[in-house]
Amino acid sequence: MKNIGRVLAWTGLLAITILGVWIFILARQQLLKLSADRPTFSLPQPQLTPTIYPSSATIIESVQSLSRLETATYHIEKVITAESGQGPLGFLFGDKLLLIAYGEVIAGVDLGQIGPGDLMITPDGTVYIHLPPVEVFVATLNNQRTYVYDRRTGVGGLNPQLETAARQEAERLILQAAIEDGLETKADENARDFLRSFLIGLNVENVIFVDVLPTLVPTAPLTPTVTPAP
Repeated sequence: MKNIGRVLAWTGLLAITILGVWIFILARQQLLKLSADRPTFSLPQPQLTPTIYPSSATIIESVQSLSRLETATYHIEKVITAESGQGPLGFLFGDKLLLIAYGEVIAGVDLGQIGPGDLMITPDGTVYIHLPPVEVFVATLNNQRTYVYDRRTGVGGLNPQLETAARQEAERLILQAAIEDGLETKADENARDFLRSFLIGLNVENVIFVDVLPTLVPTAPLTPTVTPAP
């Protein structure tokens, strides 16, 4: 009888196990079917646009009156390659980028530097002018158009100063290219043309630009000649 009881117990346990497995399989099939029929939803992607919180305080350090005459402008594009950590271990510590830089250079003369010793008007109406030297007023990058075209960084080679160094070098090379192309000469010629046209419009007949103002020699007064009577 004991053996029969054990057989019945094991038989019941086996039947319960088979029933549980069968219920599990049916439930899994139903879940898979429901998952296939249910519409999929994707999580919203995080916004990558940076949020800027400017300070409410504004400090004005100085206000200066300007008398600059801008007479030449250059717009220059320059391609810069910058790298660091190159060599046999460049795949680990290397960082290399290609920067497409757009810059602007503006030059002219500061009319505020013209003083009484730089201007002379002769009795016949001729105006002599000594212009101050040409200055570069602006030499900067256009941040809206300047961008990193390509960058390749090793596993641990990200150099946070690499792009800054590339931009600084781009500014220097853009200014150098403008000067080598004759920026200062063009700015000086344009300044003279503008001032000459401006003064002629004020009924000045003759305008002469000089490095040193001429020295006027005073005319000796005429001595009357008296002829004695015969």
